[in-house]
Amino acid sequence: MMAMDKDVIGIIGGSGLYHIEGLTEQEWVTVETPYGAPSDQFLTGKLEGRRVAFLPRHGRGHRIMPGELNHRANIFAMKKLGVSWIISVSAVGSLQEEFKPRDVVLPDQFIDNLRTARNQTLFGNGIVAHVAFAEPICPELREILYQTAQSLGAAVHDRGVYVNMEGPAFSTKAESLRNHKEGHSVIGMTNMGEARCAREAEIAYATIAMVTDYDCWKENEEAVTMEMVIENLNHNVALAKKIIRGAIPRIPLEANWPCHSALMNAIATDKACWPEELKKQLMPILYKYL
Repeated sequence: MMAMDKDVIGIIGGSGLYHIEGLTEQEWVTVETPYGAPSDQFLTGKLEGRRVAFLPRHGRGHRIMPGELNHRANIFAMKKLGVSWIISVSAVGSLQEEFKPRDVVLPDQFIDNLRTARNQTLFGNGIVAHVAFAEPICPELREILYQTAQSLGAAVHDRGVYVNMEGPAFSTKAESLRNHKEGHSVIGMTNMGEARCAREAEIAYATIAMVTDYDCWKENEEAVTMEMVIENLNHNVALAKKIIRGAIPRIPLEANWPCHSALMNAIATDKACWPEELKKQLMPILYKYL
């Protein structure tokens, strides 16, 4: 694994993002973690003067289902690479009329409908931590993304509730109508686990949610198909690249936001009880608190 600078910017998304103009010093690197293998190798390099690390969320060629994603390994690997900020780019369905296909939504909240809580924490097996998660999205990073998207003239919506569903199938109509009536904003299958693990790893995390469809709650709309999703997603990739390139120069050089000290006073287990082997494994996230 290559040595990385501190305060790297991580990006998680689809394969189209990695063909981003201006990315230099490109190198695919393998990162080992205590949780097994991440989704893929990381494409590291330099973009807009900053070190970056891209991860294909579902693996190159889209080989991994949402429920199979190893969030712990993905985020821990980011931490090992020196990542202090993560920009997540995700396809979502809209749950409200105002969020139109090909719009950008920057959620600030999540509803978790998953059954994979064990895969959403870096702790356990002898060390317990309870991080604050009332605000699951880093507000400073979200604001940078919002300002950047606005400056590009994008149809961008600041704040919203992202419903994280199980997948891989899309919603039933009854589920979609319930989520619509409850007033939630968008629905996806991947971001909750990323956000939880990122908070524990003291990485600032924010989502660029790219709307591909109206889910299936909306009358007189076509049922959601993979063809529809892919067509709109491909259209959104070019905009996502512009937002990323525009946002990177606005991100501070030093990681000193509240998210970057999320573990302070959050680890409940007495240090004397920390298993030695686990302490060594988790050194990338525990070193400040030894």
